[in-house]
Amino acid sequence: MSIPYRHVEKITINQHPKAPGVRDLASRDGFLLILPKAAAKIDWQNLPHGEFLAQRAHKRHGAMSGTKDWETELPTAQGTRVLVVYAEASATPFDQLTAARGWAKQLLKTEPGSLSLYAAPGTDVSVVLEASLLALLAAVCPLPSRKSTAEPAARLQRIDCYGAKTKLRIDGIRAQTQGNHLARWLTLLPGNELRPAEYRRLATKLAKQQGWQASFLDRRALTRHQAGAFLAVTQASDADDGGILHLRYRPKKRDKHPKLALVGKGVCFDTGGINLKSAKSMFGMHEDMEGSAVALGSLLALSLLKVDFAIDCWLALAENHIGPQGYKPNDVITASNGTRIEIVHTDAEGRMVLADTLALAAREKPDLIIDYATLTGACVYALSTRYSGLFSNRDALLAPMTAAGRRSGERVWPFPLDADFDDMLKSDIADIKQCTIESEADHILAARFLKRFIPESCAWIHIDLSAGNHKGGLAHIPSDITGFGVGLTMQAVLEGTMLSVAAGNTDTESV
Repeated sequence: MSIPYRHVEKITINQHPKAPGVRDLASRDGFLLILPKAAAKIDWQNLPHGEFLAQRAHKRHGAMSGTKDWETELPTAQGTRVLVVYAEASATPFDQLTAARGWAKQLLKTEPGSLSLYAAPGTDVSVVLEASLLALLAAVCPLPSRKSTAEPAARLQRIDCYGAKTKLRIDGIRAQTQGNHLARWLTLLPGNELRPAEYRRLATKLAKQQGWQASFLDRRALTRHQAGAFLAVTQASDADDGGILHLRYRPKKRDKHPKLALVGKGVCFDTGGINLKSAKSMFGMHEDMEGSAVALGSLLALSLLKVDFAIDCWLALAENHIGPQGYKPNDVITASNGTRIEIVHTDAEGRMVLADTLALAAREKPDLIIDYATLTGACVYALSTRYSGLFSNRDALLAPMTAAGRRSGERVWPFPLDADFDDMLKSDIADIKQCTIESEADHILAARFLKRFIPESCAWIHIDLSAGNHKGGLAHIPSDITGFGVGLTMQAVLEGTMLSVAAGNTDTESV
């Protein structure tokens, strides 16, 4: 099995500062014309085929022209299909990306091999062009399908962007698309095709391609590290393939930049264990490894851009099976940092595998740890699947991370992490309870539990991926599986403040 994350590398993307001419469109299969919404007057004469388009616009919509999207075919030998859309100048990045998803869907219906995009004056030119690129590239990424009749591959090979006088983030858009594609592709694989052993092989193969260092902590190594929380979850599995995969990206030049650690929950299937899930709740649990896929996709995207800081990526690969050797309520487990945990519910396995993985990641002394996990239903109840939950042991990180969510279109919302929540996790027989039976505020309790495995010297962000699966897609992503977190991470760490704040080098705004 090979990962088709490099698909978008085959698509040529060109940027032109001026408007396209009639000749530029003559050989294009499709043309996206982005005009300002509700503009007092559209300057059709300065557009290619302007007179023709003006007539079509008036004939179709009359006085409503400038508000409703419409299509027609240009009078070219190619019969270029044009989609005329109207962009709202005050639209949020999320709304702009959502609109672009609709445009991409419409443009790709005719399976074009080449497209031209033009954002006219009066629109936020670079923003709408970049949103359109993200949406188009996300839409043409091939995703796993096991149907007898395979769907045809997208034909798109060339995109020409017109109108932006400042340089578009084409390299960043490619890298983000590849990272997100990898995350979605892995998450969509059936559970019988992506067990921990297969996952490890795929990720190790990717590491060789990208020049990352790779090491694997198997059961024996985890036993040496006294990682009892992780091992408790895997002990019911017949296959001894669970473990923690550690990938390292190092820039070519040695530097003193802050070091980043990405940690992901990689539970390839979750039955719930002894506290067995219902059929409805168990269906789709092959997606419970999406956090690890997002961590891996973020590592890929950042390393494709050759960032100048070190990154460690820790993937907690496991399955939560039911069996006679499975861990049970009221068991007491000792984690790698010495914490004794009273087990309450075996379906709270995500925080168990993350506990040891976070503790081991923290031993490397990164300046910032970000972990990703499809961790709690409580976060979905609190936010729906439109946002993901944000937690941190540094208040100063909440504002820039929330702002990065707004700018990337992958929106997060901060939750409290006050110490008095620990009252609910007090155990009579151990240092801490794993969770509570009542599950009140479980997303906050899970974060408080995980915080115990992060030393105070290390800045930490926890993202509860309630938006990992959203019916119909989210922002520019067209599939239910969103790969949420790759774009957020890139926005946060590349804009230059997050790692500095984590390292204690600067102040930031409030939420």
